[in-house]
Amino acid sequence: MFIGLLGKANVGKSTFFSAATETAVPIGNYPFTTIEPNVGVTYVKTKCACKHFGIAHQNPMCLDGVRLVPVKIIDVAGLVPGAHEGKGLGNRFLDDARQADVLIHVVDIAGTTDIQGQPVPAGTHNPLEDVEFVENEFNQWFKQILMREWQKLLKEILQKTATLVEGITRRFSGLGIKDYQVSDMLKETGLAAKKPTEWSEDDILQFVTRLRKKTKPVLIAANKADLCKDLSIIEKIKKENHVVTCSAESELLLRKASKANLIKYVPGDSSFTISNESTINPQQKQALDLVKSVMAKIQTTGVQSAINYAVFDVLKFITVYPVEDETKLSNKDGVILPDARLLPVGSTAKELAGTIHADLAKGFLHAIDAKTKQRISGDHILKDGDVIKIISSMSRG
Repeated sequence: MFIGLLGKANVGKSTFFSAATETAVPIGNYPFTTIEPNVGVTYVKTKCACKHFGIAHQNPMCLDGVRLVPVKIIDVAGLVPGAHEGKGLGNRFLDDARQADVLIHVVDIAGTTDIQGQPVPAGTHNPLEDVEFVENEFNQWFKQILMREWQKLLKEILQKTATLVEGITRRFSGLGIKDYQVSDMLKETGLAAKKPTEWSEDDILQFVTRLRKKTKPVLIAANKADLCKDLSIIEKIKKENHVVTCSAESELLLRKASKANLIKYVPGDSSFTISNESTINPQQKQALDLVKSVMAKIQTTGVQSAINYAVFDVLKFITVYPVEDETKLSNKDGVILPDARLLPVGSTAKELAGTIHADLAKGFLHAIDAKTKQRISGDHILKDGDVIKIISSMSRG
């Protein structure tokens, strides 16, 4: 599971990354602050299975029944128009994003930066342009991948050494794109019924755009919302995109204050409490009051909401808890609900086994649903919150 964090320069991507991971990275008011991609670990929040069983357990990843599940996040340096042609720092940004399962596009919703990422007066730049140009860069990148060997692909099809689906899938193998996804897009675009030799450039662009949206879905993080005078712009973006309103700077301040024990705050909450008024100096009090006004405007800072939305709503992943003892709900060391796995909707019990160890899947016999105590087969479709014990011949010796 990999979340990619992208956008033009100077929109708050590094701040979002720092807030999400609580990792110090260079943050500055100029383009290309992040020269090398930063990779970190953040968390999605979901209901822990302990709630279903009505039990308490000592697990640092469970906070009063809220389970934290780690996911990797990569912050790629700021894009500029024409990046797919090598402008700015070029294709290295797009290549870094190939690792991502889902992309969070951080947009300066307040319009305080121009298309190149340079500061401008608030509201003088249209953020819709940013949404369009970043998606266009990815679409053009996909198009380049296919066009580079288009004539070679046509020759393979003519000589019957490859089918259209096989040939296209091979060109996109570096992005983890599967043959069934290529096949689905060919059908959806109507291009499956058209000879590849008759495809126009518009046909190719239409196909790769649909393929990109399917395989590299994008969530818009409408950042700097606290500086935006008219949030109605978000409704315009929502017509075509998934959108979460956020203020990364506010979230970073809250996480730092929480780490310093100045406040009690759980990421994603709509409020926080000051631990001890006497320990807060005037500057800190002023900063926290400002954050309170931000949260009053947009409810939460949106950073945690964006991460959760990307995983659970855009990708539609579920959380499953593998255990070794279905009665005690523990591993061999007695740790209750020790692990939580994020899996795509439609995943099977055998596929869960494969995420734990290839040998478990290879020797898969059956599994046990700890909630129902029923034996389930390898092709049993898992549900969100399932607690599963895998029985495998490979695990027995």
